[in-house]
This record gives sequence, structure tokens and C-alpha cells, in this order.
Amino acid sequence: MRQILAIVRKDILLRFASPSEWLFFILLPVLFTFILGMGKYGSDGKVSLLVVDEAQNEVSARIVEALKEAPGLRPEVVSRAVAEERFLARKVAFWLYLPPDLTVERLMRGEKVRLLLYQQPNNLRALAVQRAIQAAVGGESLPFEAAHAAVTLAEQYGAFKTEAERQQYVIEASHLARSLWAQVPDRLEVIRPSSAPVYDPRAQASAGQLITWVFIPLFGISALLAYERNTGTLSRVMTTPTSQAVFLVGTIGGQVLMALIQMGLLVGFGVLVLKLSWMRDPLTLILLLLTSALAAGAIGVFMGTWVKNEAQANNLSILMGMVMALLGGCWYPLELFPASVKTVVHVLPTTWALEGMVNYLMRGGTLQDLLPHLVVLTGFAVVFLALGIWRMKQAQET
Repeated sequence: MRQILAIVRKDILLRFASPSEWLFFILLPVLFTFILGMGKYGSDGKVSLLVVDEAQNEVSARIVEALKEAPGLRPEVVSRAVAEERFLARKVAFWLYLPPDLTVERLMRGEKVRLLLYQQPNNLRALAVQRAIQAAVGGESLPFEAAHAAVTLAEQYGAFKTEAERQQYVIEASHLARSLWAQVPDRLEVIRPSSAPVYDPRAQASAGQLITWVFIPLFGISALLAYERNTGTLSRVMTTPTSQAVFLVGTIGGQVLMALIQMGLLVGFGVLVLKLSWMRDPLTLILLLLTSALAAGAIGVFMGTWVKNEAQANNLSILMGMVMALLGGCWYPLELFPASVKTVVHVLPTTWALEGMVNYLMRGGTLQDLLPHLVVLTGFAVVFLALGIWRMKQAQET
């Protein structure tokens, strides 16, 4: 045990020999988590939508109220100058313009009024925002369309002798259409668990960044092995009473311990700042974090048997970590990927780790629900550790 602790202490001192390591250990992960989790959406997980209301009438007021009830939107009425300034500064991703010609008279005449939605390019939530706005605006326009159809039909039968009679009919038809529209029953009933939102950018960012920034250093075990192999430290250790098993346990254990500490700090940030329910089930959380770290550490050991030097190992660790994180859904939700890609990426441990954490945070996953993820991550750890040990024995024999 004393030998294992000595190896752990040595690896910790090596890793934090440079003060810049703290930048990657805690500062950058926290910064990226905050930006992706709250910078664009806010603490309630809704998209901020600036609304410029230059119509200033009953119709535009009802549209704004409908937008407030739309899921996933947080509308804010501002002046056009404010909307343009914040949009150009990329502080908001969208703003909606309600023009002055958005009037009851135009709608009752069946005329089209164009509402303008300005959006940042390549925004992932653009389609969802457009549909939410269309639903809100459509709910206001349909009663006017029905009233216009009624007025047009009445005119064909000569129901109006004067313009005053026509205007009165227009008003009554509009009120009747709105009253009937309010009584239309819902054709679709959506039932969702109250404690399990469909999507929460805070949870996605917290889990995704945790995996990204923890997996890369664990893959970096390969650099540690390459360094000790090339400097002759590994061969000297093997000539001492320290066995290969003790060396691997100390090396992997030390890195996994640091990874768990880093995970704990990021989980704490998620709880205190992002208000996420990370601590809902501590046992399940610990098992999920531990199996994820072990899987990444085992892959790092396997990579260390192939790389030739420390520089190559560092570059490969960063490359593999970022690629696995991107394809595993750590930077973009897996739901945005094509069906075929979503199936293929399950060969990666990052996919299983992220799915487990997202299910735990957003869908209230229990230990039983997450058991497949824990088993698969443990399988990654066992398989790659076995391959790494086999490769190390081969290298010693040659």
C-alpha cells in the first residue's frame, strides 16, 4: 500500500508541477460550463427572445402574451435600438419585429402582415424558436381569418346596407370567432413527468464539459507512461520489489483520484451555480462518475503502449478526447445527430457516460435505469486495461 501511495504522490507532483495545469483542471471547465449552460439561455433554460412592438395595439399585446406562454421562450419587449445593439453584440440569438401595420383592420380585411424574425447564423435552436413563434402568431390570426370569411360570405348575400352595418358585423364576427376559438378543445394531450424536462441546456453543458475536461487528462496517462518509459524510470521501477500490478494500480489510481476530485468540483459548480440536482442520488452518481473515469483511464493505459514519446501522447490525448467528446454528444445534444450516427457513436465511452449523466439529471434516472450504462463503462475499463497489460507484457518480452 505504501508503494501505491508513493506512486500516486509522485504522479500528482508531476502533473501539477506547472501552475498552468490549474487552468485546465478547474478554470476552463467551469468557464465553458457556465457559457454553454447559462450564457445563451439563462438559469431557467429558456431562449431569450427580444420583441420590438411598434404596433402597440391589442393584437400585438396578445401576441406577446402568447409568446410568454410558449414553451422554451422568454420574450422581453424592448425598443428597436436596444434589440439591434444586443443582437449585433451577440448577446441574444433572436429578436422579433412586430411592424406598425399589424392592425385589426388589416387582419379583418384578410391582408397579410409580415413579422420579421432576426436570428444569428447557424443557431441550433432556430427551428424550435420559429415554430414556437408561428404557433403563437397562428393562434391570434386564425380568429381573424374566420371572421373575414364570415364577412365575405355575408357581403355576397347583400347583408349590409351601409358601411356602419358592415363595421358592426366585423366587430361582432371577430368577437364571436375569438370566443369560439377559445372553446376549441385540445386534440392532443401531452403528458410529461413534472420533474423531468425534455431538454435543459444547463444539464447538457454541465455533463458534457465534465466528461470533456476529465477524459482528456485520463487519456493523458499515455503521456505519463511514455515519459517514464523513455526516461528509464519504468524499467528501474520494474527492477525493484514493486510489481507491474502495483505500478499500474498506483498510476491509474492516482489519475482516477484526481479525476474524481475534478468531477466533484464541477458537480459542486453545477449544484451551487446552475442549480442542478446532481446530489439527488449520491450512490448512483458516484458509480457513474467512477465507471466513467475508470473507462477513460484504461483507454489511456492502452494508448500508452502504442505512443513513442510524451509529445505524441499529449497530442493524441487531446485529439482523441475532443473527437470522442464531440461525437459523444458532449458539445451538441445527440438528438441533433442523424439516426445512423447516433447508433454508431455508441462504440465510444463518452456517449455512454453522457447518456448516463443526462438521464440522471434530466429524466430522474435511478440506479436500475442507469445499470446498462454502468455495465458498458465497466466493460470499457476491463477490456482496455486487459489490452494495455497484454501490450506491456509483449513489449517487455521483446
